Amino acid sequence: MKFREVTDDKKRFLALLLLADESEAMIDRYLERGTMYVLDDNGIKCECVVTDEGEGILEIKNLATDPEHQGEGYGRAMIEFLVEKYKNRFSVLRVGTGESPATLPFYEKCGFVRVYRIKNFFTANYDHPIVDAGVRLTDMIVLERRL
Repeated sequence: MKFREVTDDKKRFLALLLLADESEAMIDRYLERGTMYVLDDNGIKCECVVTDEGEGILEIKNLATDPEHQGEGYGRAMIEFLVEKYKNRFSVLRVGTGESPATLPFYEKCGFVRVYRIKNFFTANYDHPIVDAGVRLTDMIVLERRL
């Protein structure tokens, strides 16, 4: 298992990026200013984009695992890689997600705690309904993990 930073042509991973964020326009808002990593384990299994939000906060903007390999620990491995890599440079790892019965428990099992909610984030920022695990998303739940 190898983690690799992607510095050019990040959009070659667009299909994987779109698993975590259905809007290419939203991805375009953070992709170039973010740092992208891929997890290669006999092929790319997972990707992540993080951004420096200032004041010691590193934010996960996009984290996706190839659907054929979900549940195999690649997402958790990516988070632990980020924690180890950035623990001396940032104090908080933050992520925002919808109230999905699949996604929220994943982050909580990875040591994140809920800190606040952004009302109507998904309805205000996307031109179509966002549905995850059968749940229509409206609010963004922001979670943090101390580094």
